[in-house]
Amino acid sequence: MSDRDPQPVERQLPTEEARDLLALVREIAQREIAPRAAEEEDAGRFPREIFTLLSESGLLGLPYPSEHGGGDQPYEVYLQVLEELAAARLTVGLGVSVHTLASYALATYGTKQQQVEHLPAMLGGGLLGAYCLSEPSSGSDAASLRTKAVREGDGWVIDGTKAWITHGGIADFYTVMARTGEDGPRGITAFLVPGDAPGLSGAAPEKKMGLKGSPTAQVHFDGVRVPDDRRIGEEGQGFSIALAALDSGRLGIAACAIGLAQAALDEAVRYATQRRQFGRTIADFQGLRFMIADMATQIEAGRALYLAAARLRDAGRPFAKQAAMAKLHCTDTAMKVTTDAVQILGGYGYTADFPAERYMREAKVLQIVEGTNQIQRMVIARHVAGPEGR
Repeated sequence: MSDRDPQPVERQLPTEEARDLLALVREIAQREIAPRAAEEEDAGRFPREIFTLLSESGLLGLPYPSEHGGGDQPYEVYLQVLEELAAARLTVGLGVSVHTLASYALATYGTKQQQVEHLPAMLGGGLLGAYCLSEPSSGSDAASLRTKAVREGDGWVIDGTKAWITHGGIADFYTVMARTGEDGPRGITAFLVPGDAPGLSGAAPEKKMGLKGSPTAQVHFDGVRVPDDRRIGEEGQGFSIALAALDSGRLGIAACAIGLAQAALDEAVRYATQRRQFGRTIADFQGLRFMIADMATQIEAGRALYLAAARLRDAGRPFAKQAAMAKLHCTDTAMKVTTDAVQILGGYGYTADFPAERYMREAKVLQIVEGTNQIQRMVIARHVAGPEGR
């Protein structure tokens, strides 16, 4: 190993417990996740056993209270765990982020009784969650969703189709936004639906450019009955719950993007410091050195941005603007850095013998999920310049 090989990211962590936690995550990532990532992604295999291990290790409920099986960790720490997992395999990092997103509604807006009854299994009992907001005809315009929940007796009957659902068809529980009233955002309510509910089914997974190991599928609700005690929050509160969840979820995507970008940079540095042309390593050529410097700088800037937003969240201060900025910058950075990594590896970067091409394919979806980057720009502009059409 040369003295120019990639080194672990130097992290500023608030406690000794957090440092031990990151050490555990790196051990799991290096021993259990990274060695099989390329083969399993190529085969389209979802590593459910890894999520079982993460649950048993206390890593699926980190930002939630310990009284319900969570880890009592600030977002500042949780996001850095996500980054490490995503660097080892994006399917795993993104999966943990989506599970955390799916748990948010009940953990934040559920009644005490609901939390006691459901959260321990969701956070530390081996369950895996999915978040159901998007539909075939309502992606960015989520407030126009059509899935309906009709009150019947002491419960609800849900009918409709959700689209682009990570863990669709394999999740143990679904946080579902359904229309219970008028058109628009005020007529939407949130529900916690068990994955084995009669009438709930997952379509065949989408055939995607990347993230082939992470199932993304439509989820169909055909007369799915849920009792009223699985309604989360008040009737008509679902859309505000969904947006609040997405503010936090976007930070998860930002952290995953930086993890993926870091993995691409490490691969580029590893290759450039070993590959020799014209009698010296290609890392000695200024053209590549400048590319590597720009890649590293953008990654550090993205990491600082998502951590700044996380610290605002941890302090109980507004962070929606910063979350949108972090999601925008970090995912654009991931796309640029992974593309540059392929360029540095040259012809080898375009082959499946090296992970750079997989990183580049995976990065693209991060600019789309949980609010496209065009939507993030709209959110940021509203905070900075005020709403449109004033």
